Amino acid sequence: MSSLLSITGLNKSFGGIKATDDVNLDVLEGELHAIIGPNGAGKTTLISQLSGALPPDTGSIMFNGQDITRAPAYGRAKLGITRSFQITSLVKDMSVLDNIALAVQAKQGHSFRFLKPARSIAPLRDEALTHLDAVGLADRADAPTVNLSHGEHRLMEIAIALASDAPLMMLDEPMAGLGPDESARMVTFLKTLKGKRTIVLIEHDMDAVFALADRISVLVYGHIIATGTPAEIRSNSAVRQAYLGEED
Repeated sequence: MSSLLSITGLNKSFGGIKATDDVNLDVLEGELHAIIGPNGAGKTTLISQLSGALPPDTGSIMFNGQDITRAPAYGRAKLGITRSFQITSLVKDMSVLDNIALAVQAKQGHSFRFLKPARSIAPLRDEALTHLDAVGLADRADAPTVNLSHGEHRLMEIAIALASDAPLMMLDEPMAGLGPDESARMVTFLKTLKGKRTIVLIEHDMDAVFALADRISVLVYGHIIATGTPAEIRSNSAVRQAYLGEED
């Protein structure tokens, strides 16, 4: 399996604090790769560098064989990288279907100056409904977005990511704020994406991480201390001591 995303020697400092410290990481095509670490480990800084929101001080980022280290966020989106959940992109006073139809419209490059709404254009509406059906929200298509639960908003964000048709999805804490039932629903859905999309998952919910990940990288003080399968990470003494809070 080849690498879709390859990170070499990535560094980012803020004053005397190294937010990312010589990060080296390969994300294989088709895998779900989780990045975990305690608060302040540098996860948000790392994903911001991968998405183009924050330039690295040194190092390189390769995506699908192309150097994107200095590419802007919009350029990375065009190449096929989408990031969800850091800042919601939902328009709360629009319907669920309208939100997803707008995402489909954006992906297809249509002008936003249409006099009629995207949902009234059959191809856009049909594709939007397909994505809503995939995340289990087809029956909520006509509901005002503001009326949906927090967990349903998270699923809408994934539908928007699916609408972008990006080969690499970066999901930034999709379980944040979800109750047990909503978390279980999210895990069940993300399992259906495994092997269909390459996913980088930033997540604090360890039950979800170990249920979903093909491989896990552990970030501590900006540095990756281990990468491996869930079983390998569970048995790694350095990980247990540095992050999982266990002693040998």
